[in-house]
Amino acid sequence: MTVHRINPLSLAKPSGFSHAVTATGGTLVFLAGQTALDQQGRIAGDTLPVQFEQALRNLLTALAAADGDPSHLTRVTIYATDPADYRAHAEELGRIWHRRAGGTYPAMALIGVTRLWDEEALVELDGIAVLP
Repeated sequence: MTVHRINPLSLAKPSGFSHAVTATGGTLVFLAGQTALDQQGRIAGDTLPVQFEQALRNLLTALAAADGDPSHLTRVTIYATDPADYRAHAEELGRIWHRRAGGTYPAMALIGVTRLWDEEALVELDGIAVLP
């Protein structure tokens, strides 16, 4: 499998994402939206960074169960109930990403939403990965 992260110089330098990702020769994995649910089905934490870390942990756990790792992620969509709060915590969220998923980034988008399935949830992540 070959994955290329593409960041044209004619676009603004990406920070925390890649502008485009191509993948060939692999198996697609579609990862369901993950919030900060713990093993008992309760939302863990009441701040965006704590919930983001749990949601990312859940996404990566699902990916690992499909025999993937963070380097296989080609697309992640983040749904946040307060995009301004997300931006305010961007540096901390970047550190969480690096600690959990490493230094490569998939194509990403942040979408502001009025609420998520679990009312206490502040953030949800879903993704697509390509496995070798």
